[in-house]
Amino acid sequence: MSSSNTFNSNMEHHDHHQHGSAASPTAHAANGGMHNGHNPAHGMAGHDHHAMMIADFRKRFWVSLALTIPVLLLSPMVQEFLGLSISFTGSLYLLLALSSVVYFHGGWPFLKGAFTEIRSASPGMMTLIAVAITVAYAYSTAVVLGLGGTLFFWELVTLIDIMLLGHWIEMRSVLGASKSLQMLVSLMPAEAHVIENGQVRDIPLAELKRGARILVRPGEKIPADGMIEKGESNVNESMLTGESVPVKKGKGQQVIGGAINGNGALEVIVEHTGKDSYLNKVITLVEEAQKTKSKTQHLADRAAKWLTYIALFAGFATLAIWMMLGKEFVFALERMVTVMVISCPHALGLAIPLVVAISTAISAKNGLLIRNRTAFENSRKITAIVFDKTGTLTTGEFGVTRIAPVTGGMDETELLRFAAALEQNSEHPIAGGIMERAKKDGVMIPAAEKFEALTGKGVQAIVEGREVAVVSPGYLKEHNIAIPAESSTGAAETVVHVIVDGKFAGSIALADAIRESSAEAIKQFRKQGIKTYMATGDNAKVGKAVSDALGMDGFHAEVLPHQKVELIKELQSKGEFVAMTGDGVNDAPALAQADVGIAVGSGTDVAAETADIILVKSEPRDILGLILFGKATYRKMIQNLAWATGYNAIAIPLAAGVLYSFDFLLSPAIGAVFMTLSTVVVAINAQLLKRSLKLIRS
Repeated sequence: MSSSNTFNSNMEHHDHHQHGSAASPTAHAANGGMHNGHNPAHGMAGHDHHAMMIADFRKRFWVSLALTIPVLLLSPMVQEFLGLSISFTGSLYLLLALSSVVYFHGGWPFLKGAFTEIRSASPGMMTLIAVAITVAYAYSTAVVLGLGGTLFFWELVTLIDIMLLGHWIEMRSVLGASKSLQMLVSLMPAEAHVIENGQVRDIPLAELKRGARILVRPGEKIPADGMIEKGESNVNESMLTGESVPVKKGKGQQVIGGAINGNGALEVIVEHTGKDSYLNKVITLVEEAQKTKSKTQHLADRAAKWLTYIALFAGFATLAIWMMLGKEFVFALERMVTVMVISCPHALGLAIPLVVAISTAISAKNGLLIRNRTAFENSRKITAIVFDKTGTLTTGEFGVTRIAPVTGGMDETELLRFAAALEQNSEHPIAGGIMERAKKDGVMIPAAEKFEALTGKGVQAIVEGREVAVVSPGYLKEHNIAIPAESSTGAAETVVHVIVDGKFAGSIALADAIRESSAEAIKQFRKQGIKTYMATGDNAKVGKAVSDALGMDGFHAEVLPHQKVELIKELQSKGEFVAMTGDGVNDAPALAQADVGIAVGSGTDVAAETADIILVKSEPRDILGLILFGKATYRKMIQNLAWATGYNAIAIPLAAGVLYSFDFLLSPAIGAVFMTLSTVVVAINAQLLKRSLKLIRS
């Protein structure tokens, strides 16, 4: 974790230090906004707080940067570099005043963060920065007031600028993560239509009580869990249960709050509201999974911690050794200050944030939106992936997969034409799939007369003078109509049969089609040694068919949200590093529980907000690109950290004066040049990430 993560946990130590770093977006969401139950306002507060912190860093950075320019121009060392001579009465005191503003205003987050780190006995980046800027400030102030020595004001202000910039860049890359619970809550409508004494009146959702009778009009969201008392409709629960097809529901059947009503008006008796509702149980699962996300101790923090100890030890040892060798105090003190300032390299402050910012931007341009960079870095460790079926491995659309006319009878177009003539009068999902195919094929649909719905069996009508029926397999059994062998059904298909003038004319099969890219993606994962599993709300027959077709390592069907979480926990308990890919609310708890949660972009906002990474194109093969790019990004971070800390290994001894007997002493000016070069190398190395992604894509 880089320095901003430390800052987050330090600034909010009293709120959520026990849960780990606030820079993990999901942890921040959970810890910043979940202490008081399920009020979405708490989640909003956490999100607003994070935005305020970013705004604060931005403001401090711009103020400090504006003051840096006159500080540089007034600094004797910089004037020497540039061949300038700017001096007037009180110029050094003006330099001190400007540097003081930068030190106290720009440096305040680091000073405060260092205090918290020291209090909790865990010195890190904040302590390292605070030591460097405080030593530079105190020493330079003493020089202005009469002590002999070199001014370090310009190094002080540039260090603060770069550290503020690094924090600002990094915090921006994780903003927005605390929205997941608001997204869940926003699935519910604001009001409910309550029926009292035959009258309908609208009340706020919060006032809805158990036992109330409510009206749900066509196309509206269902405001609460309940049982249908009157009416029937096709209810779309796909974003809640993972069931790919809208479910036909009537009197006596259960509906879930947040589902979308289809074509019919429903009167529902409310059974669960508030914290007892299905949706709120999902919210609870998301919360718990977010709170228990693994705490990752990041390399930059570890490097900063050791550099703090090294800086303090090397600095005081330098002072003591030179004093013991008989050098004057002013010389020994300058050596000590040089060592301590050089110990906090600008490169270390930018090593991680730069890679984060570049990788986040490059990924976004290539269809990968990174919300939690910790998980993104960890994607290189993935050993198992659990896929949701609907909308992830499949298209999520119920469409015609096969048209099978009887041999020697009408052709496919004619069979589709007759079926569409009947289905144009129906609102059923099967009818929608047939009509979509007819439209796609440019079929001219004739009119249907004497249309009649056969309850639970299908529809029939007169089309162009012929008796046509589109029916279920059950209707054929009842009427002893034989199905030819070639019309056998596939495991993952829903099949309707077309009867013309009492004779079997053919079948039309519909299914949630498997994405063309899914099979290739699964094959590539296996090559990488990554196991693939499917968890779906659909039935076992459909689940097995899709799993077998793709050659997956296993599948779990008819699973509820908590069962998906259990599946991921089970894999984790076996030592697997698990990624979860999904698109629905039912996937949200599992996305949060997984080591890496990946939402496909065609899904609900809540899945995207709970996930660590979002695939804009909903392409499973993009996940492989994500893993490979995650590995490349991690390599860049390690290289940058190695460079930033390796610079210290050379610069600190030279600054301390180990080569003094050879008449070589690293001056503050040369140390500053090395520091600048180190920062440039880190910046260039981070830019090379763009090349890494091009290689992966090719």
